Amino acid sequence: MLEIIIRITLICVSLSMLGLIYRVIKGPTIPDRVVALDALGVNLIAIVALVSMLIDSDAFLEVILLLGILAFIGTVSFSKFLEKGAIIERDRNR
Repeated sequence: MLEIIIRITLICVSLSMLGLIYRVIKGPTIPDRVVALDALGVNLIAIVALVSMLIDSDAFLEVILLLGILAFIGTVSFSKFLEKGAIIERDRNR
C-alpha cells in the first residue's frame, strides 16, 4: 500500500516539476523565475527522498542535504543579484 502511494506521489511531484519548468522559461518577471527555481530545488529534494523511501535505503540522505544547501545558496545569490545587481560586492576605496 505504501509503495503505491509513493509511486503516485512521485508522479504528482514530477508533474509539478513540469509546471515549474514552464514557469522558469515563460515567467512574467525575473522574481517569478527565481521562486520557480527554488521550488524546483525543493521538488528535486522530494523526489530523491521518495526514491530513497521506495528502495528502502538511507544512502541518499547526504544527497538530500547537499541539494538543500545548494538550493538555498542559489536562491540567496539570485535574490542578492536582483536586489543589488552584484553577488559579490567589492570595496572600491582600495
